[in-house]
Amino acid sequence: MRKSTLTLAAISALALSACNMSTYEQQQLGGAAAGAAIGLVGANILGANTNWKIIATLAGAAAGAHVATNQKTGECAYANGDGTYTTRPCD
Repeated sequence: MRKSTLTLAAISALALSACNMSTYEQQQLGGAAAGAAIGLVGANILGANTNWKIIATLAGAAAGAHVATNQKTGECAYANGDGTYTTRPCD
């Protein structure tokens, strides 16, 4: 349990650090890294085999890269916690 808590704290710190990046590419990179980490941790928690861990990591990276700032409108997508997202001006 302690290892999971430490891993979650590290992922949270990584995700928050991505919010303060200045360029779109940096935001995508930070989102991809956070998404990959979340995918891997989720697969580990569920006891997935190596192939599913790879798939979860890649899927998390892809999703994380796309959940970023829309540079044309200045809006961000925020998770509602139920699997849906709300779009509003970035904080």
